[in-house]
Amino acid sequence: MIIRIRVIPNGVENEVVGRIGSVVRVKVVTPEVSEVANKVLINYLAEFFEVRSNSIHIMRGEKAREKTVQIVGRSEDELKRVMDNIP
Repeated sequence: MIIRIRVIPNGVENEVVGRIGSVVRVKVVTPEVSEVANKVLINYLAEFFEVRSNSIHIMRGEKAREKTVQIVGRSEDELKRVMDNIP
């Protein structure tokens, strides 16, 4: 599954805060969008979608707040169910 992520730095904790259309908004605890923030984001998304961290790949936007992310390791239906539960 390929999804779009909007990273919000300086969060109190790592969390999914919602969706605007097809873009998932995720707060991360790091102060800026960087390699460290990308690692934090990947680890958090792996936990959120219940996949291994190496099953998540940033396809586009490594240095931007808007990212295109590919998630593998679970069926498309399971991942869609997780996405549908995001308000």
